Amino acid sequence: MIDRIHIEQLEVHGRVGVPDSERAQPQRLTLNLTLWPKIAELQDNLANTVNYSAVAECVKEFVSQHDYKLIETLGEQIAAHLLAQFNLRKVEVEVRKFVLPDANYVSVTAVREDEAT
Repeated sequence: MIDRIHIEQLEVHGRVGVPDSERAQPQRLTLNLTLWPKIAELQDNLANTVNYSAVAECVKEFVSQHDYKLIETLGEQIAAHLLAQFNLRKVEVEVRKFVLPDANYVSVTAVREDEAT
């Protein structure tokens, strides 16, 4: 069984921020996604795992269609959406925002598990 799939620094553009000015235009965000699929045996078959390309496209679309004040909310909503859309036991979503002039980025991490697992 595969332990996890990781997508590093997926670039997305979304509207997130407390001031209206931050949400006026989509801003660059990066996401680190770690996925723990529900897999019994891979058998070298894509149908037996989670398609990471589909995950990346799903996340890009989700972020582009939502507007949040807090990156914390964005992270937890992405995690919940991925659990609902894909055959996952657990997901970790780190959202990085480039807003502070004296820092590389600010980030939050949401870890969620499928309650049925």
